[in-house]
Amino acid sequence: MAEAHQAVGFQFTVRPDGVDLKLSQEVIKTIYLSGVTAWKKRAIQFKNGVLAGVYPASPSSWLIVVIAMMSSLYIRIDPSLGMIEALQENLPHRDYLSVQSRAVLSAILFATGLWLFLIYLLRYMLKALLSYHGWIFESHGKMSRSTKVWLSLVKMFSGRRPLLYSFQASLPRLPVPSVDDTIHRYLESVHPLLNSDQYDQMERLANDFKDSKAAQLQRYLILKSWWGTNYVSDWWEEYIYLRGRSPIMVNSNFYIMDLLYITPTHRQAARAGNVVHAMLQYRRKLERGEHAPLRALGTVPMCSTQMERIFNTTRIPGIETDIVQHLTDRKHLVVYHKGRFFLLWLYTGGRHLLPSELETQFQRILNDTSEPQPGELKLAALTAGHRVPWAQSRIKYFGQGVNKVSLDAIESAAFFLTLDDEPQGYDPAKAKSLDSYAKSLLHGKCYDRWFDKSFTLISYPNGKVGVNAEHSWADAPIVGHMWEYVLATDCFHLGYTEEGHCKGDVNKGLPHPSRLQWQIPNECQEVIETSYLSAKLIADDVDFHGYLFHEFGKGLIKKCRCSPDAFIQLALQLAQFRDQGVFCLTYESSMTRMFRDGRTETVRSCTTEAVAFVRAMEDEGRSHCRLALFRKAAEKHQNMYRLAMTGSGIDRHLFCLYLVSKYLGVDSPFLKKVLSEPWRLSTSQTPQQQLNLVDINKFPKYVSAGGGFGPVADDGYGVSYIIVGENLITFHISSKFSSPDTNSCRFGQHICDAMLDIQALFKPENDKTTVEQLGNGKKHM
Repeated sequence: MAEAHQAVGFQFTVRPDGVDLKLSQEVIKTIYLSGVTAWKKRAIQFKNGVLAGVYPASPSSWLIVVIAMMSSLYIRIDPSLGMIEALQENLPHRDYLSVQSRAVLSAILFATGLWLFLIYLLRYMLKALLSYHGWIFESHGKMSRSTKVWLSLVKMFSGRRPLLYSFQASLPRLPVPSVDDTIHRYLESVHPLLNSDQYDQMERLANDFKDSKAAQLQRYLILKSWWGTNYVSDWWEEYIYLRGRSPIMVNSNFYIMDLLYITPTHRQAARAGNVVHAMLQYRRKLERGEHAPLRALGTVPMCSTQMERIFNTTRIPGIETDIVQHLTDRKHLVVYHKGRFFLLWLYTGGRHLLPSELETQFQRILNDTSEPQPGELKLAALTAGHRVPWAQSRIKYFGQGVNKVSLDAIESAAFFLTLDDEPQGYDPAKAKSLDSYAKSLLHGKCYDRWFDKSFTLISYPNGKVGVNAEHSWADAPIVGHMWEYVLATDCFHLGYTEEGHCKGDVNKGLPHPSRLQWQIPNECQEVIETSYLSAKLIADDVDFHGYLFHEFGKGLIKKCRCSPDAFIQLALQLAQFRDQGVFCLTYESSMTRMFRDGRTETVRSCTTEAVAFVRAMEDEGRSHCRLALFRKAAEKHQNMYRLAMTGSGIDRHLFCLYLVSKYLGVDSPFLKKVLSEPWRLSTSQTPQQQLNLVDINKFPKYVSAGGGFGPVADDGYGVSYIIVGENLITFHISSKFSSPDTNSCRFGQHICDAMLDIQALFKPENDKTTVEQLGNGKKHM
């Protein structure tokens, strides 16, 4: 057997004249290559660590400064103003050095100190430049002269060829907004949602808080912002995600789909082989810091901290709180197929397995006809159910023996792979195919995804793939960045043979994937079944609808001189009102990654301006002012989005004030009221971050379907959307069947109608009215 041949590397026999030791040349070669690869990797990581550590300078600039100092010694000019001479007098063991040696050594020490000082000065100047955010508030396509000068300075101080983590030390800290600004914007955000009595009560609570407790709580937040790199992110991760005791399946995890129209191969093992190999390539570049940092305007850097935990990361359950466990460089993968768990090594001879080798290994798993062990089939349902039973079971049943070894293999794996046995994907000939695909990625069978892993890769029998991602360690754009790279690498760099197999020779000498072993007692099997049943109730309650909006896209919206995101958000407000008959608190996620360790902020999309526009759309007597109201609402939304991105949002500030009040034992009716408000409409845009990877104009069919998430409120909607190219917007809509007031398919139709109704405002016959209303929008309010 192949595995037996690989396993026996050293053989020996006892002879009368001693021991005859025989070494397998194949294994010795493998060990040698593994060692060479490990040392090469360490060398590259060290080199890139140095390059990122001295950025925006370079190691060669140190040599230039040293040469300049040495040259000054020979022409008898002292640019150090006597510091080099002082160093000579205070060198340790100076009596053992010649006068010339002391001079040279002192010059090198001074040059090094000067070089380090200049690096910190450059970083401080870059940080000061990056703290300016006036550019983001300028109209699209209209850049002021001051912003052009600022942009030139940022480019000048940013250096050349930055690595992934080069800018981390230069990113500014997230500022703490003033209490007055936060309360003012909060009251403004709830004004359209409350009647006069409710608003007056909320205003009194807010003013009481501002006059009594706010200053004390604010001082602690300011202190935290000085001491930590980010005053929000660690608390956000712990209290919003890790301390939650309810199931994370549907309620927290999110999904990302495959290409919408294209399936590169219909061979499951081959597609999984290419995708996994592309992920390993991404991980190698990630470990070395070789990915280019994401930059707004191609210049302003974004924080890359979240990317560190994409691989080898697992959420570990606890009784009161979970923890995020991140390991480094684990060389195996755990694969789930038809109730069995397999361990698969990803390296051989010091290199990644090639796509063809991975295909062979996955095909072996698919061909395996062994039965699941007792309790193994639905074991992963523990990660789908409530956290406390899972934490208790982990301690009681998986703390020792083969169960611990197998669980450690899962939790330390690079990621988790499910070879699914039911085909999925978008098929225009099949009704609700996108709905079924989304529900499969979001929750599957409730026991065939390891929901605690940073992400689970799901491979379907028809060649489609997708991702289910755990949310605590990072936000969707981080997983999306990896996924864009993987899909582009899979389709345009790795490719397939005419028969649909991975390219490359087939290596049948690899050891077979090994089964993980379990000894699960009956009482643990009962806990597994209970977790499964509770998770299934949640999954069965998810009402999902995927809608492809083809009528127009980003291209036409931009011709209307409007932000595509603002256009869609106002369409969602119109759809929400038509669907429910009332307005509701609306959550739109924006990022704060222009700051160190930044994650997200909330844009409260249901504004007074948006409400006025929606009411005008529903009132035939106000058709003359609809476009002006739309312009005003869109501009308001854009301004709020910009405020959120630049650290002036309100929800993270209020959240942290509430936490400080709980730590101090300070009772605040205002903060309690704020933090208990339900978000009945939760929305998010899936960004495209690496448009250079695929030319959409050249390959119009190679577009992503984006991703989505479950409903946030029991009686509300979750809406994720992705703007693809110029003529497609994909909506992912979720709600709950148990709510009599919601219906995802109905809401999708309302969104479509709202988009078309708003677009109709910009028809040519309205051009004259448009010009008049743009300048006189206020008089129509």
